[in-house]
Amino acid sequence: MAIVDPAKTWEPLEQRLAVTTNERHRQVLSIVIEHMKAEAEPDLDGLMRTLVAEPDYHFWNAGQDVGPKGWAGVHDYYAAFVASKSNILEFALDRLLVDDDCVVTEGYLKQIYPGAYAAQIGIPVDDPDADYLITFRQLLLWPVDANGLIVGEDSYHSGPVEVRKLSFDELPSEYVELVHPAV
Repeated sequence: MAIVDPAKTWEPLEQRLAVTTNERHRQVLSIVIEHMKAEAEPDLDGLMRTLVAEPDYHFWNAGQDVGPKGWAGVHDYYAAFVASKSNILEFALDRLLVDDDCVVTEGYLKQIYPGAYAAQIGIPVDDPDADYLITFRQLLLWPVDANGLIVGEDSYHSGPVEVRKLSFDELPSEYVELVHPAV
């Protein structure tokens, strides 16, 4: 069994989409699915195409909003995300809510991080050359505008609930190709 399965991130949304008859709800679900798949690629241009002209992200950390703001801020955030090679992730959803203006997802976000990047963003790791599975409990609100584009993300998370060093044999092939291509 794979440590993470990126497809599990959007499969619950695709399952909901398959049984949803409300056209607005279908539009809202579809843009979030498109965004999730662009993150998994990673496809910076694809990510940015899912967003309004001036997106507004709210990442709540210790009572402070540290999310990127505006086109340039969000573009820089996603460019760093793509460069970090931490896009191999699975958001195992426990809850999915959809209305005319928002998708709400809640569950455990499991993400593989290069150790150096994990340390850079404040995750406690003991070996910057190792690879880590980092798990967070996360709630995400995905507001969507009248034109069907994502306005931003409102993210609430627990901080790491698990930080586990991975052996090379545990790493998914797509991660190895991305982070350790010479091996």
